Amino acid sequence: MTLELREFDTSAYLDNEEVIAEYLSQVLADGDSDELLVAIGNIAKARGMTKIANDSGLGRESLYKVFAPGAKPRFETVMKVMRALGVELQAKPLAAGKSYGNLPSSD
Repeated sequence: MTLELREFDTSAYLDNEEVIAEYLSQVLADGDSDELLVAIGNIAKARGMTKIANDSGLGRESLYKVFAPGAKPRFETVMKVMRALGVELQAKPLAAGKSYGNLPSSD
């Protein structure tokens, strides 16, 4: 008997606002910009690339290219897609005692 493995498709599990928000929050907490772009692409795929392309004013093919591995889209483009997804980014202070990368802590 031959086992057939299918590639895991994250977008198949992004089926409600709470799941999407938690997924995006976890990716943002990791701080990896490439992973963030993949996550936004997964969310766009879950919502429907054609719909997101129309809502963002980008071409469907362009949308796939924007979120392809190794792509370096402009911030403006990412924000257009985020708005089309109905998602906003918010800033909050780091927890006490934490610092990010080489930035000094607030001691």
